[in-house]
Amino acid sequence: MEIKGAAVVNTLPPYGHVIAAEKWRNSMLLQGLKGEGVKILFESHLGPADFHLPNKSCVLYLSECDVIAGNGYKRKVVRYRNVSGSLQELVLVEDSQLCQQYFSSVQKFVTFDLGLTLLPVRGQNEASQLIAQMVHMDDRDNTFRRRTSFQLLDPLVLSVVLQVPGVGRVKALALLKHFSSLQQLCNAAPSQLEPIVGQAAALLIHHFFNKPVKPVCF
Repeated sequence: MEIKGAAVVNTLPPYGHVIAAEKWRNSMLLQGLKGEGVKILFESHLGPADFHLPNKSCVLYLSECDVIAGNGYKRKVVRYRNVSGSLQELVLVEDSQLCQQYFSSVQKFVTFDLGLTLLPVRGQNEASQLIAQMVHMDDRDNTFRRRTSFQLLDPLVLSVVLQVPGVGRVKALALLKHFSSLQQLCNAAPSQLEPIVGQAAALLIHHFFNKPVKPVCF
């Protein structure tokens, strides 16, 4: 199905759906979304965004090629930020072995220079799983939410935790399984963190959330 008309930068899909740019029609990412039960609406005038989600957010996907090709991705991200309207802008970035030497500079530009939310993914398969979880986040029948008492993969919460030095994806998920909110994690003592991530990481996490300029806890 294709949405007709001019650019639809603020259009939201129905729950359980994603609006995808036409270029993604035959991609592995969309095949993964369909496998997760997400329905796809195609749009050829979506602007710089790649996907619109029903939770009032949009997604720009930076591939391995985008990351290693130089600074061209910066123009794409700036344009994305400038025309995304009222939607929350998320940037998914492939963090492959080839991208590792460039990733820190991409992260700095996206998160610190532009103030956007960056979520690292290993490839299109992992990206499809993350997007599907965000699409189903408000679905009361979502089996992922039945297995947990809170929204582990809220993109903003996960993004904040992944910015803590020494905390990768595995430790971030372990922390979010143990603490029911980011507020609890912010207030946790090193002794509460140590059994989950070890002594060194516990001290780093505690310092990160207790610096003079603290991140917003919610």
